[in-house]
Amino acid sequence: MFVENEWKIIEDSFDANRHQMAESIFSIGNGHMGQRANFEEAYSGKTLPGNYIGGVFFPDKTRVGWWKNGYPDYFAKVVNAPTWIGIHSWIDGELLDLANVTILSFERVLNMKEGTLSKTCVVEMKNGAQVEIKSTRFISMTESEIGVIHYELTALNFDCTLCMSSLIKSDVRNQDSNYDECFWQSIAQINTEKECVAVDKTIPNPFGVPQFSVATAMKNVFSRDIITVHKTEGGILSEIAGMKMRKGEPVTLDKYAAQVSTLNYEEQELAQIALQRAEDAAKKGYESLLKSHKKVWAEKWKQSDIVIKGDVKAQQGIRFNIFQLQQTYTGEDSRLNIGPKGFTGEKYGGVTYWDTEAFCFPFYLSTSPETVSRNLLLYRYKQLDRAIANAEKLGFTRGAALYPMVTMTGDECHNEWEITFEEIHRNGAIAHAIYDYVTYTGDRTYLVEYGLEVLIGISRFWAQRVTLSPTKRKYMILGVTGPNEYENNVSNNWYTNYYARWCLRYTLEIITWTKRVASEKYAELQKKISFDEREIGLWSDIVNNMYLPHDDKYGIILQQDGYLDKEPVTVADLPADQRPINQHWSWDRILRSPYIKQADVVQGLYVFEDEFELETIQKNFNFYEARCVHESSLSPCIHSVVASKIGNEEKAYELYLRTARLDLDDYNKEAHEGLHITSMSGSWLAIVKGFAGMRVANNSLHFSPYIPKEWNSYSFSINYRGAVLTVTVSKKNVTMSLTTGTIPSIQVYGTEYKLNTGDNIEIELKK
Repeated sequence: MFVENEWKIIEDSFDANRHQMAESIFSIGNGHMGQRANFEEAYSGKTLPGNYIGGVFFPDKTRVGWWKNGYPDYFAKVVNAPTWIGIHSWIDGELLDLANVTILSFERVLNMKEGTLSKTCVVEMKNGAQVEIKSTRFISMTESEIGVIHYELTALNFDCTLCMSSLIKSDVRNQDSNYDECFWQSIAQINTEKECVAVDKTIPNPFGVPQFSVATAMKNVFSRDIITVHKTEGGILSEIAGMKMRKGEPVTLDKYAAQVSTLNYEEQELAQIALQRAEDAAKKGYESLLKSHKKVWAEKWKQSDIVIKGDVKAQQGIRFNIFQLQQTYTGEDSRLNIGPKGFTGEKYGGVTYWDTEAFCFPFYLSTSPETVSRNLLLYRYKQLDRAIANAEKLGFTRGAALYPMVTMTGDECHNEWEITFEEIHRNGAIAHAIYDYVTYTGDRTYLVEYGLEVLIGISRFWAQRVTLSPTKRKYMILGVTGPNEYENNVSNNWYTNYYARWCLRYTLEIITWTKRVASEKYAELQKKISFDEREIGLWSDIVNNMYLPHDDKYGIILQQDGYLDKEPVTVADLPADQRPINQHWSWDRILRSPYIKQADVVQGLYVFEDEFELETIQKNFNFYEARCVHESSLSPCIHSVVASKIGNEEKAYELYLRTARLDLDDYNKEAHEGLHITSMSGSWLAIVKGFAGMRVANNSLHFSPYIPKEWNSYSFSINYRGAVLTVTVSKKNVTMSLTTGTIPSIQVYGTEYKLNTGDNIEIELKK
């Protein structure tokens, strides 16, 4: 569907049947707000309107017939916010509706290098008028509350009259709202010759969650000095221009929109602030705003680009994923996080999952300033009190913390029991992000100031969640769901048990270290959280006696108790017309099958690879990969990294390509719902940790690169402790170039080097 191009996503014809998918693919954002690629023009065909503001959500009802004690009070979902992109036109009295015209030519382009969305099309209307439409829009990376559209109409075959209306539409709804409920109520609509702003507020809720108010203002600058009229009707504000349109002479409109919310301002200030922002943007002008926007993107690409030579499809895929990650999260506000769909759709509610720590964190750690990853950690630290409250709802005590599976503010808001109560491995990912940050940056002050408090809360949870088996005299974790969500309510999921043990062990290590280097801070923390060191004895006993299922017959780690009781079939036995099984099989049949939705044992071997022999990793990978259907977007990337580890280069590349082009090629047939933002970091992992073999250990960077046979070369840069290192891998050599800073220890294929600013080392590629 999309033209292969290194820097652009190009749709060179219009297909109404795939339009909602394209709306997802061409989405744009700036970390503060974002939107699906809905048309500016009227479109009466099938569409999923979407305009979203980071942190603005609605607490929807969750109490249903199967509500159980401990369930969250509400399901938080990102609100489809009032939209400002509308530019509707009437040609000789006929509405230009792109669903009711003949499209003679069409091209839509997402320029990832510059962060712009453009469209050029020629249409023939029922009245015979042929019109060319050109539009370019972007959401500013420098003015975070500003969006801009440069819009141009040209009559091609005769003179005509044009009525053009620039809109703000407040009457919007979430696709997944109950009973088509509108979450907004109008507070103010100001529509005069000089001012056009709508202030809307989320409707009251019974959960005590503050209501959000949003002000949307627009400033329209037409290419002609014409008189416009203003109209307010229902939930739509419009500025309307009427004029003669001569054949071949374009009419242009530069539309500047501002959107601000009570996340950052007082409600009574919103209208004036939004109006001022739009006015200031118009004064700066389209070209100036675009120039500064492009400058920010140039810097982001300098930090995070991966250059692949010889494989345009792979190059386009990785850049698409990096682009979406960088426009979803900028790290400037520690109150915000990364939703599985980002700003591209409503599925999963636009909330934060464990995906952030388990998949996205390493990307931002290596490609962004240190403050970005630190803010991701602070997001969880600031919500520690809510994690403790979440655990209390389930009966845990004494400061035990269970971080939510799904959240906007720290409160659990997922309404499926097998997730809310049982997918507790998320606690492990959050603890491991602290470890990753400290290991990578060397910033151990974070542990003293914030990290240890989180680790103790998590460890208190694990210590209460385990059960000491009276027969085996081992600690077990019963009634869980692992990353593989195709099995619920299992006992002794290996990944969960192993992570619990690791968390306790790491917390004990950091307690010992903190007592030694920051005894006063440790004493303050003990007092703050009522930490009794007698807890340490139990934790040590759990570490030494955790039950970890294993099968001696096959010589493998056992995914959970009873897994081998399932039918001994593999993915090779599964007919292609039954995949994906989640769209063809009943849930009962899926739960009884041996098929794995996503990495589970393999995920654990990826995280804790240093604790296992290569032969163990290889044997378990081969066994579980044969049974994994990869129907989670989070699965292929992890398998790709582990495949690289064990030398299965063909499988690693196959799964990299699936990860990198998951949405572009719509592998899971669900891109129309929004993109898989949090899994996009997996394509970066597959290259940097997989193909290049990057690891950090003992204050040293380690690499063991190889190159896929389909590529001529690849290169990437990482930020490491103030240094910027560029790694280039070709068919013959590995080159390490240090742009800034010093790296005292870097190991390539086990040989140690030291790099200073400006140094380049070239090493023969190991075959």
